[in-house]
Amino acid sequence: MIDPAFDPVPSLARSVDIAPAATVDEAVAQRGAQAVPVWVPVDGDIAVDVDRELLAAAGFRGKTGQTLRLPGSPLRVLVGIGDGAKTHDTIRDAVAAFARASAESPSLALDLATLIATGADAAEAAQAAVEGAVLARYSYDQLKTDAKTVALESLTLVAAEGDRAAVEAGAARGTALARAATIARDLSNTPPRHLTAEKFAEVAVRLAPQFGLEVEIFDRDALVALGTGGLLGVNAGSVDEPRMIKVRYTPANAGAETPSLALIGKGIMFDSGGISLKPSSAMHGMKFDMMGAANVFGSMTALRDLGAETAVTGWLMCTDNMLSGSATKIGDVLTIRGGTTVEVKNSDAEGRLVMADGLVLATEEERRPDAILDIATLTGNAMAALGLSTAAIFANNDAVAAQLQSAADATDERVWRLPLDHRYRDQLKSNVADLSNIGGQYAGAILAALFLNEFVDGLPWGHIDIAPTMESERDDLWRSVGGTAFGARLLAEFAVAFERPETAE
Repeated sequence: MIDPAFDPVPSLARSVDIAPAATVDEAVAQRGAQAVPVWVPVDGDIAVDVDRELLAAAGFRGKTGQTLRLPGSPLRVLVGIGDGAKTHDTIRDAVAAFARASAESPSLALDLATLIATGADAAEAAQAAVEGAVLARYSYDQLKTDAKTVALESLTLVAAEGDRAAVEAGAARGTALARAATIARDLSNTPPRHLTAEKFAEVAVRLAPQFGLEVEIFDRDALVALGTGGLLGVNAGSVDEPRMIKVRYTPANAGAETPSLALIGKGIMFDSGGISLKPSSAMHGMKFDMMGAANVFGSMTALRDLGAETAVTGWLMCTDNMLSGSATKIGDVLTIRGGTTVEVKNSDAEGRLVMADGLVLATEEERRPDAILDIATLTGNAMAALGLSTAAIFANNDAVAAQLQSAADATDERVWRLPLDHRYRDQLKSNVADLSNIGGQYAGAILAALFLNEFVDGLPWGHIDIAPTMESERDDLWRSVGGTAFGARLLAEFAVAFERPETAE
C-alpha cells in the first residue's frame, strides 16, 4: 500500500535563503563553507594564504569546476574558474562544483565581487551562482530510510554596494529558475506507483495558486467528450485513469496585444511499451517518460517571478502505457481530436499519440497561440544521433528555432536542430487510416516530428525531443543523478524572451 501522506514534491519545503553580504567574514556562518575563486594560471592573488607548491602537488590548476578543500574552520574551498570569460556557464559550473565539494555544509558563501571585477555581469553572475548551488545540491531521497544528504539552507553572495541591487535581482531570477527545475525533477524522479496521472493532477491543483497559475483538470469522461482518442487509446490498457492538466498563466497587464504561447508536455507516467513490449533492460527509466509534462509545469511556476509578459497555456497529456487484455492492439485505428485517424503500428510509439490531441486542442483555443512548443521524451533515434548530452529540436519556423537556441544557450541545456524533412512524409501513410504512428526503419526522430507537425494547423511550432537528456546516471556539476528536468529552465527562458514569429515557413 502506498503511503497516502506521501508528497511527490517536497522540495518547496527545502527553500534556500539567498542573501547578499558586505564581506566574506560576515557571510560564513559557523557551519558554513566559503568558495575561493582561483583563475588559470594559478600565479595571481588568491583570497586566502596558500602555498602554490602545495597546490601544484595536489594537482590543482584552477580549471573550471576543479576544487580543493583547505584544512581549518570554517571550511574554505578553492574553486577553479578557468582562464576564459567569466560567463554564466562557467560561474554556474564552478559554484556547482563548490556546492558538491562542501556537501556537508548547509550554508555556503561566495565572493561575487572578485568575479564581477573581472568582467562578469553582476545579475547574470548571481543568477548562475544560485542555479549552480541549488541544482547541484538537489537529491531525491525521500524514499530512503537512511538519507545522507545535507540540505542547502542558505547561500550568501558577497558584492560591492553598487552591485547589490543587480545581485539581488539576479539571485531572485536564479531562485525561480532553479525551483522550476527542482519541481520537475521531483515529479520525474517519483516512482510511477506513487505518481499516477490522477496524482499529478492533484499536485498541479495544490501548487498552482502559489505561482499565480490557473488549473483545469479533465478526467476520463471529459476526455471522451473532447474526443481525445490518442490519449484514451494509450490509456486503454491501464487500471489508472488518464488526466489532461490544463495550466494557464496570464500576465498582470494582459491585453489584446499580449503575445501567447502554448506548451504541450508528454506525460507518460510509465511506459511499458504496451503490446509492443519493451525489453526489461529498457524499462527501468520509463518513469521519466512524463518529463515533458513535468518540465512544462515546472517552467510555468517560474513565469510570474520572472515577470513574463507572454500568456502561456500548458497542456499536460498524462497516462501510463500498460499491457493488458484491454490495451490498444497493433493495427487498431485511433481517432485524434479533430478527426484525424491513426493506425497504431507500434504501441511503443505512444507519445506522439497523446501529444497530437494536445496540439489540436491548442490550435482550437478561442485566441489561437502565436506559437506552439511541445517537449517530449520521444525517440531513441534522437539519442542514437546526438548521444546523452544534447536534445534534438525541430521547427517549422526559423524564428521559433532561433529562440529555442537562444533559450538553450542561456541555460546551458544543449540542443541541435535536425531537419523537418518532408521528403519522408510518405512513410507515415496508412492503408486503412489517415496516418500511421511510425514510418520506416530510419530517421525515427524526423518521422516523429513530421507526425506531430500534422496537428499544428500551420501555426509556428517547435518540438524538443529530450529522450537523449532525460536522465543522468551520475552526479555531474549541477546535473544530479536521476531525472534531469532538462527543458524546464529552457521553456521558462523561452517564454520570458518570446517574440511573436511570422506564420509557418
